[in-house]
Amino acid sequence: MTIVSSSSPTAAGSLPAAPASHFTVVHRDGGTAPLDVGRLRLVIAEAAAGLDSVDPEQILGETLGSCYDGMAEHEVELALVMAARSYVETEPQYSQAAARLLLDQIRREALGRVHGEPRQASQAEMSTAYAEYFPRYVATGIEAGLLDPELATFDLHRLATAIKPERDLDFAFLGLQTLYDRYLLHIDKVRFELPQAFFLRVAMGMALNEDDREARALQFYELLSSFRFMSSTPTLFNSGTIRPQLSSCFLTTVEDDLAGIFTGIRNNALLAKYSGGLGNDWTPVRGIGAKIRGTNGESQGIVPFLKVANDTAVAVNQGGRRKGAVCAYLETWHIDVEEFLDLRKNTGDERRRTHDMNTANWVPDLFLQRVEADGDWTLFSPDEVPDLHDLYGAAFAAAYERYEAAAARGELRVFRRVRAVELWRRMLTVLFETGHPWITFKDACNLRSPQQHDGVVHSSNLCTEITLNTTVDETAVCNLGSVNLVAHLTSGPDGPVLDGELLRDTVKTAVRMLDNVIDVNLYTTPESERANQRHRPVGLGLMGFADALITQRIPYASDAAVGFADRSMEQISYHAIEASADLAAERGTYPSYDGSLWSRGILPIDSLELLREARNGDVQLDTTQRLDWDALRAKVLEHGLRNSNVLAIAPTATISNICGVSQSIEPTYSNLFVKSNMSGEFTVANPYLVADLKARGLWDATMVSDLKLHDGVLARIERIPAELRALYATAFEIEPFWLVKAAARRQKWIDQAQSLNLYVSAPSGKALDELYRSAWRHGLKTTYYLRSQSATHVEKSTLQGTDGRLNAVPVTQPEPDGAFCRIDDPDCEACQ
Repeated sequence: MTIVSSSSPTAAGSLPAAPASHFTVVHRDGGTAPLDVGRLRLVIAEAAAGLDSVDPEQILGETLGSCYDGMAEHEVELALVMAARSYVETEPQYSQAAARLLLDQIRREALGRVHGEPRQASQAEMSTAYAEYFPRYVATGIEAGLLDPELATFDLHRLATAIKPERDLDFAFLGLQTLYDRYLLHIDKVRFELPQAFFLRVAMGMALNEDDREARALQFYELLSSFRFMSSTPTLFNSGTIRPQLSSCFLTTVEDDLAGIFTGIRNNALLAKYSGGLGNDWTPVRGIGAKIRGTNGESQGIVPFLKVANDTAVAVNQGGRRKGAVCAYLETWHIDVEEFLDLRKNTGDERRRTHDMNTANWVPDLFLQRVEADGDWTLFSPDEVPDLHDLYGAAFAAAYERYEAAAARGELRVFRRVRAVELWRRMLTVLFETGHPWITFKDACNLRSPQQHDGVVHSSNLCTEITLNTTVDETAVCNLGSVNLVAHLTSGPDGPVLDGELLRDTVKTAVRMLDNVIDVNLYTTPESERANQRHRPVGLGLMGFADALITQRIPYASDAAVGFADRSMEQISYHAIEASADLAAERGTYPSYDGSLWSRGILPIDSLELLREARNGDVQLDTTQRLDWDALRAKVLEHGLRNSNVLAIAPTATISNICGVSQSIEPTYSNLFVKSNMSGEFTVANPYLVADLKARGLWDATMVSDLKLHDGVLARIERIPAELRALYATAFEIEPFWLVKAAARRQKWIDQAQSLNLYVSAPSGKALDELYRSAWRHGLKTTYYLRSQSATHVEKSTLQGTDGRLNAVPVTQPEPDGAFCRIDDPDCEACQ
């Protein structure tokens, strides 16, 4: 935007130019000129167009109030954005206005860089401007060594004229600021990529191997630019660039020797370099006291090596765009499990602490059965019980009991017997104190895995939604993207309903995009390329679930919400499996297809019976079906499947910001809070709530103050009607069992898992025990963070005795220091 005096004529119908301010503004070239208030008015008027609740004079007044003589031109532009942003907490439409003011800056920056001279364009001029800019943008990116030269072989005129500049106006401020800070390509920190060029570049990168590349690129662009579907962050970062590492998650198994351990750590660095999130299976590595034949000494266990892996993840920060991120998994029978539980504590020997590494327990069914029976549990070193790592279900239980008998006879060197319930209590205590290790369920992941004929699931990933086989020779890779559920609601006779045909169209195109990722991908290790090409797994998830509930007037804590979780996931699952079968008919099945559950006509909904049989019916499963699964089963048997796995629900921490919707399957965290991430702090007000309160004449300064006072929670604001308090109940107001019930209904349709945070307002040993055993009994494969409130909000459980075990006695206790990743943590973004 030009904010100094200009001789340009005022456009017809625009606001008349005001006299220039007495303030002097410093040009970018060092020259000076008076501040042109009339030009500011024009810029603000365009930003406020169609936003009925935005007052342009309010933004102007706020801007002028922060100006001073000798102010730099870019500072005035920033003042405009900050002025609009300051009103977001009282009126959500100011978020759109701030985004448009930022968009004006982005246009000036990008158009100027690409054209090599100062350029500016209004929204009305962008159809022409985009068409002229786009071919030059591609050339600029290639010349700078950033874009793949293959992009220049597309019909750039055809693509450029299909760009929809009006979609630039769909961003809220947080989304566009996130895009600007983190995603738009730059040369020496000067952006040359406009938002629609960004979406088209990503689409082109995924269409490189298509027959009609332009048609497919535009099909993919339609999904991305409309926010109906969004690819994961690594794909958005790297698609169409010279280093197209597009995959999201990598799972590895660490070998039990020094070379294997450091190969695993080296691979972590290579995989994290281009934005991959990592899950490491450390179970095979021998524990403390185990014999080392080469030196005739004793092992120091896994913890010293985990410390090295932790520091490697910090060192490899993905080009400064976000921290490298890794999660270590360990089975509950490993002799080092008790030290593993303490890795994230803030006390103890710092050489045996990993403050930056996530950790997760890989829990077999037998352990929880021993907990419920108040039985003993034996810990082993894996070098003496090597087959336990690859066994699950009844086979694991039989082998485990044989090893227990061998230990009792003195035939094993390293083992220790503990009371199962005592270890379980300690696991829950440390989870409460530090947020780690997470609780994930080995048998549910394996018994329902479509690929159980070709290996074993030994861990999940950084965000606990990926459940793929790993070996020392194969690094599991998953390629992620998420459907925006709320974007698929349409008006029905009784209110908003899910548009099945639109959803089918989105899912079919999205699965094709994800499958294409596998073939254009840059692989940084041979183990990851081997696994991805053999199995071709993808993970289609969802976001905007809470928004979809609110739009339909369904409280999260209700049977109706559980039912919608079931119905919506069934449709996504059906269409995703169908899309992969269609791709198999077109392109062939994945190489390891023969022998899979798919090849035997067993779909995810059918694999529930495998879990029920393995647990002798000790599960709580719903098997209700609404769609014609027999027809789909027949289609899969006829054509096969293109992808070994098709579904996984990732957290979507960042891409949901771009789309301006709620994260993944998360409940509303707060109705008014400051969102913090790498782009800074942004005030976020729940626009649905504001609209409802306005309709009832309740939205005023006092209400804003009340929301601030109560941290965005409505429960104590009595003048808000009860039905709105229920509809807008926040995460800690909702009993966590509702989250488990909804997740269980989704899980029956998913061949992988879901990233499920659990919120507990008043944790106690009894509450956590019941919650996590309920998650296990409902057939969930994994859980993610346990989130609890500080002592200023709720009572917390005390610690009993000297061993730090939770009991069920509620007392006031300060929250542990630096406990865990919070909902607004800027670093919790590794999957999406």
